Order: sequence, then structure tokens, then C-alpha cells
Amino acid sequence: MEWLNTNIAYWHWMVFGMLLVASEIFIPSFVMIWFGASAIAVGLILAAIEMPFSVQLLVWLIMSVIDLAVWFKFVHPKMKNKTLSGMSREQVVGQEAMVIKLGSEFGHGTLRFSIPVLGSDEWEFICRDPVSVGDRVAVEDVSGNSLIVKLALGQAH
Repeated sequence: MEWLNTNIAYWHWMVFGMLLVASEIFIPSFVMIWFGASAIAVGLILAAIEMPFSVQLLVWLIMSVIDLAVWFKFVHPKMKNKTLSGMSREQVVGQEAMVIKLGSEFGHGTLRFSIPVLGSDEWEFICRDPVSVGDRVAVEDVSGNSLIVKLALGQAH
């Protein structure tokens, strides 16, 4: 337990925190960033007041647990709802998008969702109804890499 009496300067924590934050590049899970933020916070606290190393470790541990709990409880679930990637066909049906380009064939073109659907915000579509650029369409089905759509309610020509 002699190592618990080690003399660690505030800048050690700052460098450690920055390394942890930088490691987020290699471990993209938004977990390492919170350990790093807590280490930087301990460095800032240590710059203001002196603490034994064991207390520094305890403060870092408690702050890391709080950061992670807040992240996974409040922030992370809201981020998941911002994208529709990974949705099944049944979840895509009914989504509305805007026609951004007409294709060379009748009823074919490209549409754009306001948020990505199945990992992409632009999709090729097939529509039985005549559509124009700017029309809102609703997804009826998925056919290979194209979406089968119809004019959305209130978009009748």
C-alpha cells in the first residue's frame, strides 16, 4: 500500500485525462471520454487544494461513476432516438420523406429523410403515383435497395 502515498501533481491527472479522452478515437463508445473528463476534473481540483493520492483516486472513481451514470441514464438514450438506423422493415413503413430528385423512369427517383433511416438519409424510391421534387411521400414497403412509396396525406396532385 506504499504506492497510495505516491506524490502525483495536478498536471499528471490532466495528461492522464487527455490521454483517456484521446483514446476515445480508438474505443468509440463515449465511455473513455468520461473517465478522461473525471481525471481532468481531479487535476483541476488538485491544482486548487492538496489531497493524498488515495483521496484523488477515490474522487476520480466517484466522478467517473457519476459521469457514466448520467451519460447512460439521460444522454445516451436520447441520442439513440435521433437515428433510425438498424430499424426493421416494419419500422420503416409509414416514415415520411421528401422527393429531392426524379429519375429517368416514371415513378422512380431519390428521396431524403429528415433523419437517417436504416443508416442513410437518401434512398432510391419507386412510386405508382406521379410525384414532383419537393413532394412528401410515405414509405409503403421495401424492395431490395429501393423504397416503395406513395404520396403522403395532403400531397394529392
